[in-house]
Amino acid sequence: MSEVEAQDVLPPKTCSIEKLVTKEADIRKVLAGTKTATRRNGRYADVGETMSLQGRDFVVERVYRQSLGDLTDAHARQEGYDSVEEYKQAILSYHPGMPWLPHMKVWVHEFREV
Repeated sequence: MSEVEAQDVLPPKTCSIEKLVTKEADIRKVLAGTKTATRRNGRYADVGETMSLQGRDFVVERVYRQSLGDLTDAHARQEGYDSVEEYKQAILSYHPGMPWLPHMKVWVHEFREV
């Protein structure tokens, strides 16, 4: 599925929105406005669904698939990092032994504060 495909053809969620952003450092980035997207192996939210973090609400605006090899520095900045390499190293530190495979697809969840 690409970014331009209709949102209503998404498969069922694999996890709940409460688990979309859980790391304290990521929560701080979301609250500061420097993290506006999260990439996950599964789909954690529907478009229009609301995530609450420390009493503040964030609505999911887009959900789509993306290959790791298609990530740009602009995508890394959505995640709160300065570059793809910085983002990659952070992800690999969270998941020791996991390879970074450019063809691997992840689910992108873009959100904004309401």
